[in-house]
Amino acid sequence: MKSDLPAAPSATVPGETVLAVLKAAARAWPDAEAVVEGETRVSFAGLESMVAAAAAALRASGVNKGDTVALWAPNSLRWIVLQLAAAAMGAVLVPLNTRFKGPEAAYVLNRSRASLLVTTCDFLGQDYRDLLAGEHLPHLREAVLLEEWEGFVARGGGSSDCVGDTPVAAEDWLDLMFTSGTTGKPKGVRSSHGVTVRSYRFYAENLGLRASDRYLLANPLFHTFGSKAGVVASLLAGATVYPVPVFDPSAAAELIARERITVFPGPPTVYHSLLALADEDKRGLRSLRLAVTGAAAVPVELLRRMREELGFEVVLTAYGLTETAGLVTMCRAGDPPEVVASTSGRPIPGVEVKTVRPDGSETAPGEAGEVLVRGYPVMDGYFEDPAATAEVLDGEGWLRTGDVGLLDASGGLRITDRIKDMFIVGGFNAYPAEIEATLVEAPGVAQAAVVGVPDERLGEVGRAFVVPRPGEEVDEAAVIAFARRRLANYKVPRSVVVVDSLPVNAGGKVMKHLLREGSWTT
Repeated sequence: MKSDLPAAPSATVPGETVLAVLKAAARAWPDAEAVVEGETRVSFAGLESMVAAAAAALRASGVNKGDTVALWAPNSLRWIVLQLAAAAMGAVLVPLNTRFKGPEAAYVLNRSRASLLVTTCDFLGQDYRDLLAGEHLPHLREAVLLEEWEGFVARGGGSSDCVGDTPVAAEDWLDLMFTSGTTGKPKGVRSSHGVTVRSYRFYAENLGLRASDRYLLANPLFHTFGSKAGVVASLLAGATVYPVPVFDPSAAAELIARERITVFPGPPTVYHSLLALADEDKRGLRSLRLAVTGAAAVPVELLRRMREELGFEVVLTAYGLTETAGLVTMCRAGDPPEVVASTSGRPIPGVEVKTVRPDGSETAPGEAGEVLVRGYPVMDGYFEDPAATAEVLDGEGWLRTGDVGLLDASGGLRITDRIKDMFIVGGFNAYPAEIEATLVEAPGVAQAAVVGVPDERLGEVGRAFVVPRPGEEVDEAAVIAFARRRLANYKVPRSVVVVDSLPVNAGGKVMKHLLREGSWTT
């Protein structure tokens, strides 16, 4: 199904770079606030100067155009500055999930060959350098702490001139994000400047984002929902960004009331959290007007309550993948609540979506099939992984998403299942194969299968079914504790069921539907 809107200009229009967007914002709204963090309030002109100084510091640290720079830290003004500084000088940003443990982070650092890591020594009591202690990192030359920002910026000699001596083109790579797949190993996906700017210009315009908006950025910056739908879209519209490192409902409500926040995208769980606040606290949220959500089914009742109790004027849903720079479909302003709740919207301009049967034939409207995507945002392939690329990209440019969905008569996409068994924990994608590969290393565990099960607060959580090694016993609590030492918290199973065997079909594949249904107890 093709988009119902005219195609946008080519993603390779000259000047369509993130640096060009930053410069345009600084010219259009020089004195308006671009980023607010606590007592620090930075104008667009001030942000441009900070970005130029940070880019000079990166260059003085040995980073050149095309080099990869890793960033492992929570949302902050400095994160945004470094994101834009890397873009301004043509470096490729490699964001790391703040919930990673040492082995997970080391894999991404080594796979991307990042020579410089910018990180923190104080996030929720964790020093990320400690997590990397003992890891083999042959490509990493230096780790810079955000807590030593002034010393880092001083490397560039205090330059405040906007970067311009290194030509950056729309087709140049902007970032390299890693996403896990069914093999359990993270795979790298590159996205260009032009693709990012084109996608999120449409996102900002379709949402109705404007220069007077104040955007609460709780979505993590290591994800496209934060760095692109948040930072890039706000730069395009001239909106003010309020980065917060951790979402806390009470703290968020206080910030919304104090700063009169108008835009707050996020997974359904964050809105449930706000709705659970006392009526007195919710009365301070009436400045909210724009929301974008997804990553889980959105009940019509939730949309109603978001409008009536929180004050949102526009609530839209969207669908995307890391392999598509985070955006494939999006509802349009004015769509009725039933459409927003039951679909993820229609394809964005320049994108085609279809659903196919196992034999590759296209399904009829309303018939479920695997979701395929084609268009300018689709990746060129997994980073240095032709075998994995061949599994998902065909010769005509169609990307197999691994998701099952259906298209209605108007082109609206509804995701109904996940072929790859991925489940979503509070907005974070969790991939069973990766978790299972860790669990089988736990003492006494011979086999493991992980499925997503419903959870009232997080939408879904992991449940592990483990088979003990012959003659050994497995303690459920010990398995969970082992996983907590090796995996990000959202990946850790919330429950463990010890079974004698796993249900398998004639081909030897685990029949996970039986595990999800709870009908396998042997």
